[in-house]
Amino acid sequence: MERKYQVVVIGAGHAGCEAALTCARMGLKTLIITLNVDSIARMPCNPAIGGIAKGQMVREIDAMGGEMGWITDHAGLQFKILNSSRGPAVWSPRAQCDKELYSVLMSKSLQNQPNLEILQSEVTALIAKSGKACGVKILTGEAIETDAVVVTTGTFLKGTIHLGKMHFDGGRFNERPAAYLSRSLSEDCGLVLDRFKTTTTPRINSRSIDYSKMTEQSGDEKPKPFSHFTEIEQWRKNLKQLSCWLTYTNSVTHKIVGDNLELSSIPIGKVNSKSPRYCPAIEEKIERYPEKTSHHIFIEPEGYNTNEVYLNGLYTGLPFNLQQQMINSIAGLENAKVIRYGYAIEYDYSNPLQIKKTLETKTIENLFLGGQINGTTGYEEAASQGFIAGVNAALKILGRDPLILKRNESYIGILIDDITTRGMDEPYRMFTSRAEYRLSIRNDNTDLRLMDIGHSLGLISDKAYKKFDLYRQTLSNIYEGKTDNLPSDEDLCPWSLEKAKEEVYIYKKYKGYIEIQDKMANKMKKNEDRQIPKDFDYDKIDSFSTETKQRLKEVCPQTIGQASRIHAIKPSDIAILTIYLEKQKKEKKQKKLEK
Repeated sequence: MERKYQVVVIGAGHAGCEAALTCARMGLKTLIITLNVDSIARMPCNPAIGGIAKGQMVREIDAMGGEMGWITDHAGLQFKILNSSRGPAVWSPRAQCDKELYSVLMSKSLQNQPNLEILQSEVTALIAKSGKACGVKILTGEAIETDAVVVTTGTFLKGTIHLGKMHFDGGRFNERPAAYLSRSLSEDCGLVLDRFKTTTTPRINSRSIDYSKMTEQSGDEKPKPFSHFTEIEQWRKNLKQLSCWLTYTNSVTHKIVGDNLELSSIPIGKVNSKSPRYCPAIEEKIERYPEKTSHHIFIEPEGYNTNEVYLNGLYTGLPFNLQQQMINSIAGLENAKVIRYGYAIEYDYSNPLQIKKTLETKTIENLFLGGQINGTTGYEEAASQGFIAGVNAALKILGRDPLILKRNESYIGILIDDITTRGMDEPYRMFTSRAEYRLSIRNDNTDLRLMDIGHSLGLISDKAYKKFDLYRQTLSNIYEGKTDNLPSDEDLCPWSLEKAKEEVYIYKKYKGYIEIQDKMANKMKKNEDRQIPKDFDYDKIDSFSTETKQRLKEVCPQTIGQASRIHAIKPSDIAILTIYLEKQKKEKKQKKLEK
């Protein structure tokens, strides 16, 4: 072998960038290999970061020393807190980004990072000896020696692009796929691979849109950054926010799509190739919900220096001519000109039941997987896994204990616990409803939950941690009413007294509920063997989603424990079911007493 690194990261998407930066920052000589250095941290789908539960994960990555939040703050063109009309437990930050600027800034971070090298090539095989990963082979035939490998290949593993009935190889449109690595993962590493599918939307020219027929969606008046280390006041002064817009499909749109479903690429490919349930193509929406007369379409700018806009909600695999007709049927888009058409992409993934909670594979030691290769969907889910995979690869090489986040301390912990214990039959996406401890793991307290971990890993500097420690002590003083000698904002910066007071207010507001939540969690442990009646009617529980009802009726679990292990059944569903069974039990008891 000609070259030697401590860690080799395969792929430079959102997972790969976090993995490579983490390993390098922990002092390891790291190489990241990408098919195209011009495509680092691309945003091929929606140019946005954050959202429901996803924003919490980005904040968690940042609190431990990751990069996504910082880059988003400096590439964002609109910032909003979603669910702001509801309680703080579900407040979720989201930012629309300048997609080219995001890629440029992340690429710059990689290029300037000590201990990190970038190589444009294709990995054709993994080298394993005695059950341990020890190197990779690249397209030139060169073998590169390494102590650990992190695979973050996104949609590129044997990627196939579908446009109507036409299909061709590609990891993204106009980008070649990783053609050889799947075979090595199967034959050399013993991993079982399957296929998933996802779609993206057309992009149109903003100059051809009639915005007067749409509803403006502006950013927050006082936007909040993702990163704990962004100095908020100066950042707000420099931020120029752009508006998004809202329109809707209609009966004409639905007829165009419904009459041409057989021409769509959605059913094409492997028979069991599933697409994301919560990010469906417009074809799937119209088939699944025939009673709906319209669907939201958000018109979202892709950057400060481009006229391209993204049609969020109009994911499709229809042929070109039908995409144009469909778009022109929508209010405000009657004269819209398409710049890029939407398409479907199918790719290989590895069932995450084959990895440990460290994200190391069970079949090959020192081989870690992160991102869409584990069957997830979304930039934030990918970056979270990339960060954890990188951390654990580094910790293993350094001979230190692994990092395994718990469900009650982070959304990242929930994500990894879910995929490694339940597996999946469709791409996994994070939601606040998956979190049984969401009162405790809010977006506002990610620093309090996780910054100690980041500092212990060496990813949060002593200087930054000292400021955080002062902030934490300030919180304690405010909570106890000791407000005479509080530090100034200058001393606390990038934290502030305003943030400290808000944090104390939220904690006091939720304290009682958190205590009740903890008692419920302890009670649920006792309900593992609790019987569910055979004739139980799940349809009468209005709090259940349609998906939850479908899955419970399909399996007909005998016990609460069995129900909790059904794929896509959330801890919050089990809590609701437990409460309902208890209520039913009391009602039956009362009826007996009345008789």
